[in-house]
Amino acid sequence: MCLAIPMKIIELTNNNMAVVESDGAKISISVALIDNPQPGDFVIIHAGYAIERLDQEAADKQIELFRELASMNFAPN
Repeated sequence: MCLAIPMKIIELTNNNMAVVESDGAKISISVALIDNPQPGDFVIIHAGYAIERLDQEAADKQIELFRELASMNFAPN
C-alpha cells in the first residue's frame, strides 16, 4: 500500500527541490513534477516527489483524515 501525504511548501531551494512541512515535520522533496511551485502551495508527496497541487480546503480535509487514522487503534483483538 502506498500513501501520498499532503504537505505545505515552505521554501524553494535549488535544482527543483523544496522544503515542505506538515504538523511540524519538515522534509526536502523534489518539485520537478509540478508546474510553478510556490511557497504556501499545498502538494501531495509520494516517494519524495510532489505529484499534485491541492487547494487549501482539499489539503485540510486530507490532513484531518490522516489525523483520524493516526488516532485509531488497529491492534488485533
